[in-house]
Amino acid sequence: MRLFRLSLGLLPAAMLLAAGTAHAGTCEDSFTKKGNILSGMTFTAVVTVADLPPPVAIRQMRGIVAAKGYDIMADEADYGTMLIEQPMTGKARAFPITINATQTSGIGTVVMEAKLRAGQTTKADLAMAEMCAMLNQVKGGKAGVAAARAGATATTVAAAPVKMDAQSFSQQVSKDTERNPAAVLTRYKGKQFTITGSVDQVVKDGERFRVDFKVLAPWEEAIRLPNAAPFKTDVVCYMAPGQAGFSLQLKPGKGIWLTGTVVDFNQHRHVIWLEDCRNAKTG
Repeated sequence: MRLFRLSLGLLPAAMLLAAGTAHAGTCEDSFTKKGNILSGMTFTAVVTVADLPPPVAIRQMRGIVAAKGYDIMADEADYGTMLIEQPMTGKARAFPITINATQTSGIGTVVMEAKLRAGQTTKADLAMAEMCAMLNQVKGGKAGVAAARAGATATTVAAAPVKMDAQSFSQQVSKDTERNPAAVLTRYKGKQFTITGSVDQVVKDGERFRVDFKVLAPWEEAIRLPNAAPFKTDVVCYMAPGQAGFSLQLKPGKGIWLTGTVVDFNQHRHVIWLEDCRNAKTG
C-alpha cells in the first residue's frame, strides 16, 4: 500500500493508494491534467472495454471505490453515472470525482474526472496512478457482469475517526452548507469523528445526556479566516450508554475529547448531531 499525497496549501493530507491491475497504454495514455492550485486542478482518465454496458461499468466501479474507502455521494448506475469523494481528513476537505460510462457499437467507455478545490494540489503521476489503478480493474463480458453483481451493493470501508477541534469542524460543515446543504448529510452521516474542545452545556434529554460543544460565532472569533462561512454550525453529541457518570462530571468550559458518529443535520437550525459519543481522552 502506498500513499497519494494531497496538499492544501502547506498542510498535507494522506489518501490511500492500492495497486491495481494495469493495462499498459490505455488509461495511462489518456490521462490529462488541467488548471492550477489557484483555480483548482482537474485530472481526467479514460478506459475503453469491449462488451461493457454503462450500468455494468458503474456497478463495478461502486465495488472498486468502496473497497478503497471513497465516499459514494450518488450512484445512478442505470444512467451510467456516479459521484464519489476523496474522504476528508482533519487537514483537507473532501473533493469530488465524477465517473461516467457510455457505450458505442459494443465498446464501453468509462471516464473519471477528479476536481481538486482551489488551494489543493498533488503530483500528476500520483493522481494518474490512483485513478488508473481503479479504472484498469473494470472488466467486460461475463466477468464484468459478475463483478457488477458483486459491487452493486458495496458500502465504503469504515475509516478511523477523523480528529478535529469543534471550531474547525463547525466551520467545515458551515462551508459545506454554504456550497450545497443537500450534500452535507450524505457526506457526513455514518462517519466517526473525534471532536476536541470545551463544553458549552450538558442537558438531560429523555434517557440520554446531550453535550453541546462551545463554538464561537464568526463575529466572536479574534482572527477570522478568509472566505469563512458567515454563520456557525452547532456541534451536539448524544452520549452513549455507560457514559452517564462521565457526563454528570462535566461542566461549562471543561475540555473534552468525544468520539461519536454523525447521525443527523439541520441546515436551517445549523446543527449537526453525533450519537453514541464516548470519552476519547486518555491520561
